[in-house]
Amino acid sequence: MALSDLHHRLRALGANDAHVGRVLRHWVQAKPLTEGRRKLEHYLPLAVRDALPALMDELHGLATLAERHPGEDGSARLLVRLTDGQTVESVLLPRDGLCVSSQVGCAVGCRFCMTGKDGLLRQVSSAEIVAQVALARRERAVRKVVFMGMGEPSHNLDAVLEAIALLGTEGNIGHKQLVFSTVGDPRAFERLAEGPVKPALALSLHTTKPELRRELLPRAPRLTPREIVDFGERYARSTGYPIQYQWTLIEGVNDGEDELDGIVDLLKGKYGVLNMIPYNSVPELPYARPAWDQARDIARRLHERGVLTKLRDSAGQDVDGGCGQLRARSLSTPAPMRDARRAIPIAPAG
Repeated sequence: MALSDLHHRLRALGANDAHVGRVLRHWVQAKPLTEGRRKLEHYLPLAVRDALPALMDELHGLATLAERHPGEDGSARLLVRLTDGQTVESVLLPRDGLCVSSQVGCAVGCRFCMTGKDGLLRQVSSAEIVAQVALARRERAVRKVVFMGMGEPSHNLDAVLEAIALLGTEGNIGHKQLVFSTVGDPRAFERLAEGPVKPALALSLHTTKPELRRELLPRAPRLTPREIVDFGERYARSTGYPIQYQWTLIEGVNDGEDELDGIVDLLKGKYGVLNMIPYNSVPELPYARPAWDQARDIARRLHERGVLTKLRDSAGQDVDGGCGQLRARSLSTPAPMRDARRAIPIAPAG
């Protein structure tokens, strides 16, 4: 289901824009149908009211919780089942954030990520993206949504932008608190600036070397790191939001002095911040996570050289579920063991 399909169905029942907005607010904000200044029987057309229970059941069924893995840092990795049985990962982040997926699998094939190991299986619809938010809000408050889960958002651009527009209006999420993450696609830069909701932008950089970037991100658009930064700088200046440059720090790959010099050359004076994230170790892949002290020293030295750098840890490291690992483990784990995992108690919303 796309959100546009939902709009058409409600209008076919006699709903106007205000009626549609109220139904969507109840769903995406995870509010009871009885909540609101005006009772439904005094507001919604009879045909809409009659259809509402079944419709809400259908919307809630778009994304259901298959597994929940709480982390010691207050995060929780969620394995979310879609209606066709496919699964994606969402992550409840500390401080009321949520990371959502926009694809089942990914076509970019980043060498250090499990998500793209099997390629792209299918797109996640705009309603399924929003359903991940609605599901998370039934567990706890969500005030920020980042499109940094499974998939490359620019490869599912129409659905992602449709979801962003709803989340930034009826979803009651500030536009700066919606973060569109991409490896860098010219189509995305063009479309983001035109929409009614302009999200913050995160650009996956990972290296300043064009050759290494082509090796690490083999099917990303053939933009050089400098071209990506130039696109980002234009978007930042037009929206007033600083760009978040993402750098997965991999030991022996992109943590050398030459890379630090390249970062200073690329980003010093730019309207952005460098988020440096030590690699989330994946046993099946031949990359290593650097020591935290080493990562902290790199971030400090960059900061001293004029590049605003924040050292971040991947949420839920202790449950080892990021970058597609949770989904991969679920597919390779026998059903009785998965059933035991699902027995983890789930805290009630709020």
